[in-house]
Amino acid sequence: MFHVSTMLPFTPSNKQQLLRKRHIGNDIVTIIFQEPGALPFSPKTIRSHFQHVFIVVRVQNPNTDHAQYHVSVSRSRDVPPFGPPLPETMTFTKGPEFVDFLLTKVINAENAAHKSDKFVALATRTRHEYLKDLALNSVTHSTMESGMGKLTLFSLSSKKREKTVLSFRSDASLRGALIWNVQARDFDPVLPLNGRMILGISDNYVVLIDMISNAVSKIIPNSNIMGWKSQEESLSLYYHVGETVQIICDTADDWKEIMQRLKAVTDGIEVVDVTLSRNGQGHLGFHTQFNGTITDVDPHSYAYKAGLRRGCCLLEV
Repeated sequence: MFHVSTMLPFTPSNKQQLLRKRHIGNDIVTIIFQEPGALPFSPKTIRSHFQHVFIVVRVQNPNTDHAQYHVSVSRSRDVPPFGPPLPETMTFTKGPEFVDFLLTKVINAENAAHKSDKFVALATRTRHEYLKDLALNSVTHSTMESGMGKLTLFSLSSKKREKTVLSFRSDASLRGALIWNVQARDFDPVLPLNGRMILGISDNYVVLIDMISNAVSKIIPNSNIMGWKSQEESLSLYYHVGETVQIICDTADDWKEIMQRLKAVTDGIEVVDVTLSRNGQGHLGFHTQFNGTITDVDPHSYAYKAGLRRGCCLLEV
């Protein structure tokens, strides 16, 4: 949200202009726009407990095709540095690159200001008050009653309690990554993969992280997932134009959960094995592109009877 000073309520007879100050004065980051010839801006001009960063933009050659913008930044001492860095000339030409730079600078300034001593203290105090209110007003000491008498929360009897089983959710509404510990390997000739990995599947990416170095070993956009071939507690994941990574799960439950998650967040499908026989002339009865995509299938061939259709893709032979 942006509070534009010239668009806020203005009262000619009110010198304080409180309707404007109460918005501008409570902002953390302020953009100062200056016309050519304007006096240099000093942060001391505006007194506020909240304003921690000022970004001053001075226009040069306004209303022309050669308009440029000179940018300078002033921040409080306890606000850590933030990017993106200003160029040496601190001057930008009019265009989308300047817009992206300014918006990124403003957002990073807001995040950096929240790490300052003042805002850290405010956030700590606010959380303390919320927890205090929760402890004082949302805790009950009354005993729950049931039809058989008093029901206590904790049983001291020797009767074995049933283990609570949490249900697994794999749907795409969970945007963050669900993770599993797996053994992964592939046959990449440049950067071969083989070892214990953390497998993460979000709504956008499939990621493998080396458990020893904590480095990202492989990242695959979900849109590139073609399918997977499942075996007992393991699966082969096919992506891009047929590259493969083999994932070996620790338990059968992990194996089932991974396949459920892949079905929920990718357009890939489970791969099937098809036995293809040649006809009397030695032909298989179908044609493919270089990437394995089937372009044509003879309806009288063994391949057609086996279920091969135009648009299918051969992943392994």
